[in-house]
Amino acid sequence: MTTDAARSTLCTGSVAVVGAGPGVPDLLTVRATRLLAAADLIATDPSLVPLARSLGRPDVRLLELSPPAAAGKAGASARLKPLVDAARAGQAVVRLVAGDPFLFAGGAEEVAALVRADVRVDVVPGVPETTSTPLHAGIPLTSADTADVRVVDVARSGIDWESVGCGAPTLVLLNAVPRLDEVATSLVAAGRKPGTPVAVTVGGATSAQRTVVSTLAEVAADAGRAGVLDGGGVVVVGEVVSLRPRLSWFESRPLFGWRVLVPRTREQASVVSEQLIGFGAVPEEVPTIAVEPPRTPAQMDRAVKGLVTGRFEWVAFTSSNAVRAVRERFEELGLDARAFAGIKVAAVGEKTAADLLAWGIAADLVPSGEQSSAGLLADWPHYDPVFDPIDRVLLPRADIATETLVQGLGELGWQVEDVTAYRTVRAAPPPAGVREAIKSGAFDAVLFTSSSTVRNLVGIAGKPHPSTVIAVIGPQTRATAEELGLRVDVVSPQASVGALVAALADFGEARRQAVLAAGEQPHRPSEERPARRRSR
Repeated sequence: MTTDAARSTLCTGSVAVVGAGPGVPDLLTVRATRLLAAADLIATDPSLVPLARSLGRPDVRLLELSPPAAAGKAGASARLKPLVDAARAGQAVVRLVAGDPFLFAGGAEEVAALVRADVRVDVVPGVPETTSTPLHAGIPLTSADTADVRVVDVARSGIDWESVGCGAPTLVLLNAVPRLDEVATSLVAAGRKPGTPVAVTVGGATSAQRTVVSTLAEVAADAGRAGVLDGGGVVVVGEVVSLRPRLSWFESRPLFGWRVLVPRTREQASVVSEQLIGFGAVPEEVPTIAVEPPRTPAQMDRAVKGLVTGRFEWVAFTSSNAVRAVRERFEELGLDARAFAGIKVAAVGEKTAADLLAWGIAADLVPSGEQSSAGLLADWPHYDPVFDPIDRVLLPRADIATETLVQGLGELGWQVEDVTAYRTVRAAPPPAGVREAIKSGAFDAVLFTSSSTVRNLVGIAGKPHPSTVIAVIGPQTRATAEELGLRVDVVSPQASVGALVAALADFGEARRQAVLAAGEQPHRPSEERPARRRSR
């Protein structure tokens, strides 16, 4: 759905009350994401400001409101007056609340206040923490032996613990973490056995999630030793907790909680970040390379003219940046993909081929093996004067590219016209906090996808700490890292970012299994003791 289409659902006089679930973008409904992207005004709980800012338009107006339950029914109308005024003025308005609007979020009182103000209301559900947090902790709320679930907000007054504790239902307790001793004592007094399993999960559905499993008799002490008594969380009481060892999928991912530095161009980093998130990591993108046009367009213009006039038999694209640079120059000159008619096109890998296809050009040659210049040469045909009317290959690429492809194509009998399509320059240094994190070992791993990213990161931010896991895309990048004094832990078996991320995940899983086999709790490289860091 386009932004205009989403805006049409937020017509004049309407406010959308949207549930944000646990505040993780991936767990929002599709409709919630669309409405946030179309909003002129987002009124949000303070804790959800980063989420609103990341999903809203650059010019969206943000208004912080206290959580609905804090003010109660009496103050709802006064707090919501700016929203009512904006909606009546024809603006697209979203009220973003944590969890689900109608479950322990106070959204019902706000919707009632909006209805009283004669404003049309649209309510979008969210994933409540009562279900999302136990799910991410690997704890089902029902089982073959347990069909009864009770949800209790411990912050509410007048709780009848005799009623809550009777029987053997699964209990989901909100706002119970700071009062674990009192809650556990009340449940035991109400008839629950002291050995009843209990799970305390904080930071649910985020990379900071931590779960402590204990019993009613010991949970307060165990949670205190684990340092999870501060702040909110979800407590699950019942036999279903015993299923966690078999069902814990979120916290057992190979890179769970790892803070991984991704030093790439800004355009390319997001692809790597998505893959890292899938393995449980927390990627942090730090641009080390900026892509700029050539100093003069004359060389590119001659190459484009040669394409149009049939000077080349092949065009070889060795990166997505090359595709983008050529496409932008074509558009500036009023040309499009039709100029490639009759010309064979090669792409160094699947990502580059996909970018070409998005432009309307299907690659004739993509390496069947290693996705690199060497892999491309392995599949490139020899020049045959009988079947190839033209012996020229256009190679648009970076100003600092290696000569591997040029030399190899020459050995196959082709004449190569090597053109600088774009320049790579060192990016500005990252913020001081990031530089300090790199040097002090706050990052668990860093991914290097080229020799230039190694040189540029060290140049603008310094060397990563010895405890940081270094992962590189291939032998050449490894050689550069070692020349600069870095210990390389992971080398991708293939020259692709997907293979590099997978190799880091394999390293993380092997490390995790080794720690478990040693009888220790899994921990990140950044959490290792100083003595262990030095020994590595």
